[in-house]
Amino acid sequence: MVAYGEGMRQRPSSTPVHSEKSQKTSAFGNYAEDLAAQFLVRKGYEVLARNWRRPWGELDIIARIRELVVFVEVKAGRGSGAHFQPELHVTGEKIKKLLRTARTYLVAHDHSPEQEWQIDVISVTVDVAAQKAHIRHYKNIEVG
Repeated sequence: MVAYGEGMRQRPSSTPVHSEKSQKTSAFGNYAEDLAAQFLVRKGYEVLARNWRRPWGELDIIARIRELVVFVEVKAGRGSGAHFQPELHVTGEKIKKLLRTARTYLVAHDHSPEQEWQIDVISVTVDVAAQKAHIRHYKNIEVG
């Protein structure tokens, strides 16, 4: 019988678990989600939750406007110009995961089956040189 960890190669304690690039990407994603949440609040939405996770998916922002629950996928990128569109990275497969996760959220939070809800996408494009962010809000997206 071998004791736990015996014979296993261990990572030196000084080795970072995440690379510097992944940390920067994560920080940028958090920044974009902050901008998106602020945008929604300015438009009259109430932010209910952020980064709600399940093993099969995550909801970046969950908000409400009037009686409508809105599940928001945030896509972000650094760049400029009309050709640069982070929202194009929301695939049909991603939307299916969002739908499943949104339905799970509604059940987990005791919403009635008649609760009105939708999936939105917010695209945040940051032009670093100009120090400006451009936000596009796509409401009630569908698969297909």
